[in-house]
Amino acid sequence: MTTTAFFIPTVNLMGAGCLADAAKTIQSYGYQKALIVTDVPLVAVGIVQKVTSLLTEYGVASVVFDGVQPNPTTGNVEAGLALLQKNGCDCVISLGGGSPHDCAKGIALVAVNGGSIKDYEGVDRSAKPQLPLIAINTTAGTASEMTRFCIITDEARHVKMAIVDKHTTPILSVNDPELMLLKPAGLTAATGMDALTHAIEAYVSTAATPITDACALKAVDIISQYLRRAVANGQDLEAREQMAYAQFLAGMAFNNASLGYVHAMAHQLGGFYDLPHGVCNAILLPHVQAYNKQVAAKRLGDVARAMGESVAGLSDNAAADVCLDAIRSLAADVGIPSGVGQLGAKAEDIPTLAQNALKDACGLTNPKQPSFDEVCAIFAAAL
Repeated sequence: MTTTAFFIPTVNLMGAGCLADAAKTIQSYGYQKALIVTDVPLVAVGIVQKVTSLLTEYGVASVVFDGVQPNPTTGNVEAGLALLQKNGCDCVISLGGGSPHDCAKGIALVAVNGGSIKDYEGVDRSAKPQLPLIAINTTAGTASEMTRFCIITDEARHVKMAIVDKHTTPILSVNDPELMLLKPAGLTAATGMDALTHAIEAYVSTAATPITDACALKAVDIISQYLRRAVANGQDLEAREQMAYAQFLAGMAFNNASLGYVHAMAHQLGGFYDLPHGVCNAILLPHVQAYNKQVAAKRLGDVARAMGESVAGLSDNAAADVCLDAIRSLAADVGIPSGVGQLGAKAEDIPTLAQNALKDACGLTNPKQPSFDEVCAIFAAAL
């Protein structure tokens, strides 16, 4: 028997209005000064000001680093780290979606372990836990607020580095759906499909367990019910809250069962062309699962059932096909483009993208290991 580990933040606050409880919890930890890692749009809509004011109310000083790009880079990490060191911050607060969370993990990890974030590409490369990280989420998708995954673009190589490290797990995650109400429909769709990808990849993963299976299927169930509603009406607080729960469940699943070739390939598209991660995942998801159907048809049939589809009496292959159709239908309903070619991906780049995908740590737990030619074929089909 092999030992399995289950990683999750020590404390996870959820539900409308829980931001105030988070500030009180941060105060109880005794931190004096926080580096808030965020992006310019969240400054513009006033969410950063709301958080800094709340921290001040509870006696916690803060300095804001708002230089995070949509695909955070090694340069972003270095700039944030310099600000942290200049101001003597004793903790980091990430505020936003996956980009600020990942950048904050990079900053907090290097602050303690030294060197460059490039030194930690791969699995568990760090020696010590990062500086304490509190992750306040404003999107329902990446689950980076509660995972040990950190994705940083190496600007020199145009490659997204997958850093999977137990030491990057935040100590506190915060999912207040009231902070998610202002998210535009396109971002809601992309992050929601990202969460669906997490759940499905974790469910067909070779590292899946009964615990991750339960989390993954429940996430698929909730996303199938509420994502269309959240996209159609961003002010639908019930839909926002349910999607927050769903993405957290999907995070629990993939944080422990890992992912597969949807992510291994999406990382290359994001790193090479600077494309939105959730959209790349959504487009690739049915194509990669069509490949995985060779060995995971029964599991994909389970996903179809969780999506509310009737597969009674069907063969495993036929049930898997229902799953693929349901994924495509949901993606189309929330406005996801049908191919990555529409985003600027080019056929002549496929060999480079495929070579890099084969090196991505996320592919290790895919249910079937593809060859170079098979990865090229999947990319071609997704164009």
